[in-house]
Amino acid sequence: MGAALTKTLRMMVLGFLAGILAGGWGMAAQAPAVAGDEAGGAGSGAAAAKAPAMAKGFEWGPFVNAGTGLGNRDNFQFLSAGLQAGKVLTPVIGHGLLAGQFEYGVNIMPLWLGFTPAPHEQTFIEPGGVYFVGPDGGGTYVGASITPVIFRWNFVKRSKRVQPWFQAAGGLIYTTHKYPPDLLVPHGYAGGTSVWNFTPQGGGGIHWFLDNGRSIDLGVNGVHISSASLGDRNPGVNASVQVQVGYTFWR
Repeated sequence: MGAALTKTLRMMVLGFLAGILAGGWGMAAQAPAVAGDEAGGAGSGAAAAKAPAMAKGFEWGPFVNAGTGLGNRDNFQFLSAGLQAGKVLTPVIGHGLLAGQFEYGVNIMPLWLGFTPAPHEQTFIEPGGVYFVGPDGGGTYVGASITPVIFRWNFVKRSKRVQPWFQAAGGLIYTTHKYPPDLLVPHGYAGGTSVWNFTPQGGGGIHWFLDNGRSIDLGVNGVHISSASLGDRNPGVNASVQVQVGYTFWR
């Protein structure tokens, strides 16, 4: 099941990225120039006038994330759901393909699930190159997550439907058991990972506007998960790819 989910997610990511290139960027490149664009601010104003609801400034809505780990964590999967909100803070800045507006956002995920291999015996390496075999935890991890810092750049294009964006963000995950799974130690003894993990991340996506007040949002984020050594061990999840689908209200 894990391998099938991983393969499906990778196909979704590739298809989504191809859609951005063929849809969002392609339509922008093929659109005719707006009168006055070469004159400076007039072009940016015209582009802003054609932008959908982003000029109104505030957005919120539910979303679902699904993803998979990469590298030595390719047998890890993720699923989460929550609410996201954002506020466009600037008028249109710049000209041409890079013209856009800066947005600050946050999200909260009351449901965060991490799926890992079942508990098993594993070889561990201690400092100094000492090898030993010990019990490794695993299974399904349950928690919650918050991303209080989302810096997003919304590209202002001449399409009234598709608006690309990219972002950088940072968040925090709390799990009811120490994550990711690592060496199991008796209760009260030092060792193991941490119930708190940080999630620096970045990615891109599109707003697909249904009308001037609603959009379907599709995004792909690369997420790193690390406790920053809050626990005695910090194996982390160096890289994961997570696909986000949301329904957003604008005003």
